[in-house]
Amino acid sequence: MSDPITRRSLFGRGAASVGSLALAHLVGDEDRPKPHFAPKAKRLVYLFQSGGPSQLETFDYKPVLQQRNGEELPDSVRQGQRLTAMSGNQATLPLAGAQFQFARHGESQQWVSELLPHTARIVDDLTIVKSMRTEAINHDPAITFLQTGSQIAGRPSIGAWLSYGLGATNQDLPAFCVLVTKNKGGQPLYARLWGSGFLPSSHQGVQFRAGKDRVLYLDDPAGVDTTTRRRMLDRLRDLHEAAYERDVDPAVRARIDQYELAFRMQMSVPEVTDLSDEPDWVFDHYGEDARQPGTFAANCLMARRLLERGVRCVQLFHQGWDQHGGLPGGIRRQCKETDQASAALVQDLKARGLLDDTLVVWGGEFGRTSYSQGKLTSNNYGRDHHPRCFSMWMAGGGLRPGYSHGQTCELGYNIAEDPVHVHDLHATLLHLLGVDHERLTYFYQGRDFRLTDVHGKVVRPLLA
Repeated sequence: MSDPITRRSLFGRGAASVGSLALAHLVGDEDRPKPHFAPKAKRLVYLFQSGGPSQLETFDYKPVLQQRNGEELPDSVRQGQRLTAMSGNQATLPLAGAQFQFARHGESQQWVSELLPHTARIVDDLTIVKSMRTEAINHDPAITFLQTGSQIAGRPSIGAWLSYGLGATNQDLPAFCVLVTKNKGGQPLYARLWGSGFLPSSHQGVQFRAGKDRVLYLDDPAGVDTTTRRRMLDRLRDLHEAAYERDVDPAVRARIDQYELAFRMQMSVPEVTDLSDEPDWVFDHYGEDARQPGTFAANCLMARRLLERGVRCVQLFHQGWDQHGGLPGGIRRQCKETDQASAALVQDLKARGLLDDTLVVWGGEFGRTSYSQGKLTSNNYGRDHHPRCFSMWMAGGGLRPGYSHGQTCELGYNIAEDPVHVHDLHATLLHLLGVDHERLTYFYQGRDFRLTDVHGKVVRPLLA
């Protein structure tokens, strides 16, 4: 006799059918998540520069700002816009021109700072957006906004949305992997920035580390061999399947999936993290730091290895761009740590035939002010947070190479042409990956949620 259908199980099974999309990656290939339309890109690598790199020292060349160095920021330019408490009480807001040289590069003749010589060499492969804007003026909500589409913590990260919406292509590695540069100070980073929020936990990012344990808690405990671990997981799966039959809880299914993936990763992670098969010229290409696990250069190389093995989304975080003071020296160090490896990753993907269907994104959470925070001297100055305009670059599948989008005013304080909001950026990235941002939704607490909330439009001029 079959088990009686209780009121609880009836409603539970109904809820399970509503959430079937969230569980689709656990069943057959024919039911796996699929793009809404033919994608231009299959995977994403996001080189997040935490702290807010100054656009005025990198990509947004402002000769007028240099000419007017030391003059007061005009009220007509500021227009009563809010400032942070760190510079809002200054008696004066002196304009600070960049103390670095800019030059045009490539056939596209795009302006790039002397701080980024390697990036300058690949400028014809880049799509540079100089008119990014955000709503957040402080780090935590601004970083959260870029990563999750909301300033309020708790929403799924962009990598989790991609895992949910597109699934994994390599069943032995996570769909979403995260690498954080070791030994860097600055604004704190939290696991929720690569978390799954209210999506099933199987979609959260898995952090790869620089130490002995490249992924925490992956190895078998001392005294437990692989055969014993396999038997234990089989019995645990039986218990979870019974619990799912009883309660129809999607979290149980996600837990089963995570246990099984972790078991398979015991073989796949040592292989992907073993760089002994990389020739010397590869390390030379990414920079000598690439031989040191946990550096930005090593993480860029690791990102390439993960991408070529089918990982859907790889997120790198590099702290240290928050230069309120001592900007000339600070940004020079940051660029030295990141410039060569960022460019090498683009070139390496291109050489391997992967750039055509991979999206590469570089940028931070906001820009910096065109006035100096603190005292302006002949060789030193700082810049405060500036959400009104900042620069990012992208490369790869479906993007318009050698193109510069948007302009800021002559002092680099306001957007003059073609603003791109954070929601627009997310909508465009999803579009290139074959996803309609208005259709990628998840029902939670009474309404449908999406990465772009109720906003966002695809920025068509960025597309090839």
